[in-house]
Amino acid sequence: MDGHDLVRSVRTIGAAGAVRGVRTVRAAWRRRRADASGLPPRGAERARVPGAVRDVEPAPGGGTVRFNRAELRIVVTVSGAVFWGWDGAGPEPSYALAGRCPDPDPRAVLEPDKDGGWRVVAERVTVVVSRYGAIEVLTPGGVLLRRDLPPRWWEPVGGGPARWMQRSEVPADARFFGLGGRAAGPRLRDGTYRLWNTDPGRVFGPGDDPLYITMPVQWVVAEAGTHLVCHDSSWDGTVTVREGEEGAGSGHDRAGSCEVRMDGGPLRCWVVVGSPARVLLVWSALTGAPALPPAWALGHHHARWGFGGEQEVRRIVAGYQERGLPLDAVHLDIDHYDDHQVFTVDEDRFPKLPQLAEELLREGIRLVSIVDPAVKAAPGNAVYDSGVAEDAFVRDASGRLVRGVVWPGEAVYPDFTHARVREWWGGLYAERLGQGFSGFWHDMNEPTSFNAFGETTLPRSARHSLEGRGGDHREAHNVYGLCMARAGYEGLRRLVPEERPFVFSRSGWIGMQRYGGTWSGDVGTGWPGLRASLSLVLGLGLCGVPYSGPDVGGFDGCPSPELFLRWFQLGAYLPLFRTHASMRAGRREPWEFGAEVLEHARVALLERRRLLPYFVTLAHLARRTGAPYVRPLWWGAPEDRALRDCEDAFLLGDCLLVAPVLEPGVERRAVRLPRGRWYDTVTERVYEGPGRVVVDAPLSRVPVLARAGAVVPVRGADGGVELEVWAPAPGRTGGGLVVPDAGDGWDEPEVERYVARWEGRRVEVRREGDDEVGEPGRPVRIRGLGGPGGQT
Repeated sequence: MDGHDLVRSVRTIGAAGAVRGVRTVRAAWRRRRADASGLPPRGAERARVPGAVRDVEPAPGGGTVRFNRAELRIVVTVSGAVFWGWDGAGPEPSYALAGRCPDPDPRAVLEPDKDGGWRVVAERVTVVVSRYGAIEVLTPGGVLLRRDLPPRWWEPVGGGPARWMQRSEVPADARFFGLGGRAAGPRLRDGTYRLWNTDPGRVFGPGDDPLYITMPVQWVVAEAGTHLVCHDSSWDGTVTVREGEEGAGSGHDRAGSCEVRMDGGPLRCWVVVGSPARVLLVWSALTGAPALPPAWALGHHHARWGFGGEQEVRRIVAGYQERGLPLDAVHLDIDHYDDHQVFTVDEDRFPKLPQLAEELLREGIRLVSIVDPAVKAAPGNAVYDSGVAEDAFVRDASGRLVRGVVWPGEAVYPDFTHARVREWWGGLYAERLGQGFSGFWHDMNEPTSFNAFGETTLPRSARHSLEGRGGDHREAHNVYGLCMARAGYEGLRRLVPEERPFVFSRSGWIGMQRYGGTWSGDVGTGWPGLRASLSLVLGLGLCGVPYSGPDVGGFDGCPSPELFLRWFQLGAYLPLFRTHASMRAGRREPWEFGAEVLEHARVALLERRRLLPYFVTLAHLARRTGAPYVRPLWWGAPEDRALRDCEDAFLLGDCLLVAPVLEPGVERRAVRLPRGRWYDTVTERVYEGPGRVVVDAPLSRVPVLARAGAVVPVRGADGGVELEVWAPAPGRTGGGLVVPDAGDGWDEPEVERYVARWEGRRVEVRREGDDEVGEPGRPVRIRGLGGPGGQT
């Protein structure tokens, strides 16, 4: 690009952004030069396939199959998860795993199969390896779940990381889900999805891909069974899926297909088969139990980029209080920093921030601070100076600090793939705690740099520690946000060991749930953005990240009153319930949309507050089992093809079905019901599933249905926990779980299990373990008995 192009670029940005525009262009030039000098040219490549089987070596849990030009190791673990790796790739080292690889299952055996192949037979799965390297995963009954064709590698003749490709076939009726946060989901239609965490640089909608969190984790749900497959490589890649087609009459089925291509990294894979609940139980055991958010983080959060100062925060809080609207947290965006420098405060606008935090805390409201990874590259900046002294920042191949451009201007980036750097960064949160913050919101951590041309991230040649192994940004990029979340979470555990940290992160990777949750990022204001919000939460939950939610109302623009209200109503049933918008967007306070919206929003807020014990229970269950709060309708019946195709409703735990309104002008909507009896929670009207029903969806609420027999913990009028029990169907029983709130520490409360059954003409509720039939120890209200009053 010549000087005239530079001038034109600066002019298009406008006078206010001219300096930043010049910086971003320079940053793009530096990135291109760094890649050109720091990465060897790929040159000619040599293709390779495994060839024919040569010999085998049994081992605990499976063994090694050697081919003429490759080697395959297969292990079935004691949990039933299957691992295989090519050419010496083992389960470790891995950023995905929470710890060491599980022990192999000593009962799994490697034995000969037909046509010169081999198979590993285990209790829950059989893995068949063909003579030429195809791998089939079958149920114990011999039903095929997937077939991976022999892989192919392209290796540089002069040495270097090999590219690889793996093609798979799945049953014709299978549906694909997962791959992290995908706005087009939750069901992944035919197409190619990139595996490269990306700040799109603008608001996004359903057609945009990739986004901030990509994961090589996919679900395949078919009548034959459900399985999760993870290709554990953090390199850039793509996944191309194509749904199959079942033959009509005497026609043949066309199998579904998936093609994974990676620019490098090991070719290794995990597969977990079973029911959805079992799959995520095993997956969370492998990748880590989700962090348990403090109870206040399950309430309502209010954020805005552009609060202005302390008085504006007080005005917003007073607006909630004067109108009787619950509020649990206020988030401060980058505008509260001094010149956008992380771990600072603009004392002109926030002269007494600790005092403000203390005042809000007395009202039960916490302050949450944004934290960006980019550090202003300026001597005299305390964070920069300490980072230089610690040798904490990413360098290029020549040893110079890598610089990008973010909000504070030219910036450098900590190398979070180094344990020493994570410890240094974690200690910096002491400044935030001293300012009175209770939680932390990681942003811009893909990582992002405002490069005017090309990718908005660091040069691919930038060097990273990668836990001492050494490597470049091609491998470190996707795990950068994950490692930053780990630095913040572990730092807070050291600084405030008696409290559970609250961290949520815009970017991350497999296992990010160990350190907190996420939100949808800068979703566009509009009805498509509303639909994308639900897709992201469902997809992330299936990948093991149960705590997430959107920016209610969208990040940009001014939503119509109807759109804002429908978004607000959806948010009230999602784990992270947060209003947030750009400084260029309209306000997001409910009273800004008129009296009618305010009253309907009040209903949604009060219902969220009433359901808080249920959300606390779901959070504890997610930590213990990996099950997400928000689940697809097929969660309990993946064999139901109609449920697999339903994307506009969801299960909230086992007890509730939420059918949000995702289109304008809707006052009645169709809902696909799973099997069983369901009650409208407002009218108590009864519906029978499976099937499709039409329910009322007035502007005042979205349809929520309760499963017959469900025991739902709710907040009573006195603030205590009550049991809302929905009458079982005649001749059937029901039940539910309650995990009481034990505060924001590390205590593990006991799980209370309740059973509901008909005794004559009354519904009795009993806590399991009680010797005598009687009161369960908590107030009980029976609903679904033919009237809104219920039995108490």
